[in-house]
Amino acid sequence: METEPIDKWVRGSVGDTVVVDTRTPLLFWEETFPVPNYAVDRADVRLDLLVPTSTPAPAGFDFFEPHGPVSEVFDLVIGDRRVPRAAWRRDDPALGDRIVLTWRPASIDWREEDEVVAGHPRDPHKRVEALASSRHVVVSVDGEVLAESHAPVLLLETSLPTRFYLPEADLRPGLLVASDTRSHCPYKGVADRYWSLRDRPDLSDIAWSYAEPYPAVQAIAGRIAFYNELIDITVDGVRLDRPTSPFSTREQRPRADDPEGRDPDDDGHRMRHAAT
Repeated sequence: METEPIDKWVRGSVGDTVVVDTRTPLLFWEETFPVPNYAVDRADVRLDLLVPTSTPAPAGFDFFEPHGPVSEVFDLVIGDRRVPRAAWRRDDPALGDRIVLTWRPASIDWREEDEVVAGHPRDPHKRVEALASSRHVVVSVDGEVLAESHAPVLLLETSLPTRFYLPEADLRPGLLVASDTRSHCPYKGVADRYWSLRDRPDLSDIAWSYAEPYPAVQAIAGRIAFYNELIDITVDGVRLDRPTSPFSTREQRPRADDPEGRDPDDDGHRMRHAAT
């Protein structure tokens, strides 16, 4: 396990109740899990709200569960509300007696300093950059052009394929159908619109957009990107190889029936059903 102290003020709340308030969080990375979590000094946690539980972990892989052995698991109880398996102590000397709390959606609301963060803590070693470009980008499937643009914004994010965010006006009309899927990224915000390819159930939710992304990537606002893994992208006349990743399979991508939908660009999403 890798750990790193970080100089952030981190708070977690349920409604008006502050559950954790720390200025000495310890970031840690599990060996088989690419996104970090915080381990918090016991003095910074409302221990009176934690009740030991024997509730078993969900079957199979769960993004928001512990990813290693634990010595104790707790429910979080506030009045009439109980959040099952909301906190735990990892059985690893690297974390000592610190408490780890869940980032499962609708459980605890998190802030780093005064900014709302969801999904998982931001990784200080992960870089996201949005660059305006004049490259010629063509998006196609089986030879049919879905979009063509000379004004893409390239989103470069550590460990992920470059995503090409195109003006909506550069999409061919009538080929994409809107869906109800939404997802959240700690680095970019809420992807609030998704599209599927009409009459192709195997290509559902292949494109997405952020209406109000975080300021660092404001340049992608309202633009539409596609999964490089599922479609063909040609840049300045050169067709790019399709990357192979867990995103290549449907169960690893956000979908409308996934209440814990995670962002298409977030490498943490890749771990959802496979060891992301």
